[in-house]
Amino acid sequence: MRSHALLALILLACLLPSTASLGAGDIVHDAEYYILEAQHGERWSAQDAALSARLDALRAKHGRPPNLVHIMWDDTAYGDVGIPAIQKVRGLETPNLNQMAEEGILFTRMITEVGCTPSRAAVVTGRLAIRSGMYNIGMLREMHGMRGEEVTLAEVLSKEGYATAFHGKWHLGDIEESYPHKQGFDEAFFTGYNQILSLNTRVAEGANASIGLYEDMLPPDPYKLDDTFVTKGWVQMAEGTKGGPTRQWGDNSHENYMKIDPEAQRRTLDFIERSAKAGKPFYVANWPNLTSFIPNPKKCSVSRSILQDGLQCNVDLFVGAVMAKLRELGIAENTLVVVMADNGPMSHNPPPGLGMAETIYRGGKGDFLEGGVRVPAQAWWPGTIEAQQIVGDMIHETDLFTTFARLAGATKHIPTDRVIDGLDQTALLLEGDTQGRRDYAFIYAGPRLGATVKGNYKRHWISPDPVGEASGIPAAFYFLPADPREVTPMLVNLIHLKSPFNRMRLRHELWKKKYPDAHEVYGVPWTGIENATPEVKALAEPPASLRDLPFDPLEYIESLDQLPFDPDMDPSFGQ
Repeated sequence: MRSHALLALILLACLLPSTASLGAGDIVHDAEYYILEAQHGERWSAQDAALSARLDALRAKHGRPPNLVHIMWDDTAYGDVGIPAIQKVRGLETPNLNQMAEEGILFTRMITEVGCTPSRAAVVTGRLAIRSGMYNIGMLREMHGMRGEEVTLAEVLSKEGYATAFHGKWHLGDIEESYPHKQGFDEAFFTGYNQILSLNTRVAEGANASIGLYEDMLPPDPYKLDDTFVTKGWVQMAEGTKGGPTRQWGDNSHENYMKIDPEAQRRTLDFIERSAKAGKPFYVANWPNLTSFIPNPKKCSVSRSILQDGLQCNVDLFVGAVMAKLRELGIAENTLVVVMADNGPMSHNPPPGLGMAETIYRGGKGDFLEGGVRVPAQAWWPGTIEAQQIVGDMIHETDLFTTFARLAGATKHIPTDRVIDGLDQTALLLEGDTQGRRDYAFIYAGPRLGATVKGNYKRHWISPDPVGEASGIPAAFYFLPADPREVTPMLVNLIHLKSPFNRMRLRHELWKKKYPDAHEVYGVPWTGIENATPEVKALAEPPASLRDLPFDPLEYIESLDQLPFDPDMDPSFGQ
């Protein structure tokens, strides 16, 4: 028995990085990172010294650290932006975005989470959404959000003197604790939900694009008994400042929804100008709604579709305006701009006329296939990032958190009591292709690990092959360069990867035992709204008819994290 215990300890030591190697102020990464650091640490340290000298020279030249702009829109397949040949096939043009790609880096392997809420949580915290519990996609009256204990990029950069702003689709909760100006941003203009808000309107109810939300528009139902089932109060758009009040902006109409992106863009350009004139470094995230799910009769693109119209005549024009503003203010050479999609296309159950489709990779929003998580992405920093680069290194959206902090001189403010999945990719930005520091990704489907990527190899952990998985001989290995659509799982050819992938997963899960996952928080939605409507105020109080129930009508809020994931779910990939 003693020999078995000793063997177990030896195996555990082989699987996990030694905590003795982590200093008190060191950032804690996933276990897999330390496998790479053990092999490349000396070279990386020497490279980092040279990079620091270069960043110091840039700061001396411009008198302040670089400004940081992050623009992230929804649900776009790899190639729909930045690759004109694919755009010809897809029926759209994005000249400004394509020019940005020509003048900077076009990433070919930017990896995200599978859906909007987890993806946005990953960016702002530098952590996989499973670690913060933010893997639920927030919908109307979700009553959840990102907990205040999470440390956001805005909080990290604020400690280094940055002005910070958020404008657009936040989608990280409808409870007060999760509002962006409660999460470190100096100013915020945000929605707690997604583009389905365009269907939570009377216009959509009249068109049957939404059914039953506005009951006063429908014939009376003589069999209706429960008047509390359908949501009656919510906030479409809110605004606030750090330490200041929160107010609803506009109403819940479709007309108001269509004003959100133009107003968010106006605020971003104004924030850039105010910060530049004040001589203050800034970080601004503008995450457009992109489109309404109600098609506009005035078409814009050859495709005539909602996605293509949103990219061509909304996002692309805004990106052009941002580049022009930075040049006008003379700060383009001291500003890094990163633009990207938050996940793959909504290829499952899309609204009519959406125009989203798979391109090179199979799968889309919600899938752990490459089509769900490999997205168009670009970086632009005139004079610092060399032009006309096509980069093949893997980069994960969490890496932006750590990289932005490094560029800002704010690494010391990153918390060290939790796992930070984001790696410092400064070398990749400044020195280009082959200088990345990541060759792995863990892709979660809700709370379950769906797949793991290591270099050019991928293993599906959720598989439609239950016999193979049960027998321990799964045909769930893929060689991505030869099979980018993940339709030809291999057994014999890649079975030598079974043990390496098992070790990789075990290291990941054992490290999580030392740094356990947190949970999102739940509560009454849309509290703290200074100009709240009666319907929004009523969300905090059960109707008078329910106050004498033999249970607390709001008690279920504490149990919301028990839904809706089925541990035996079939992934049902789209073909």
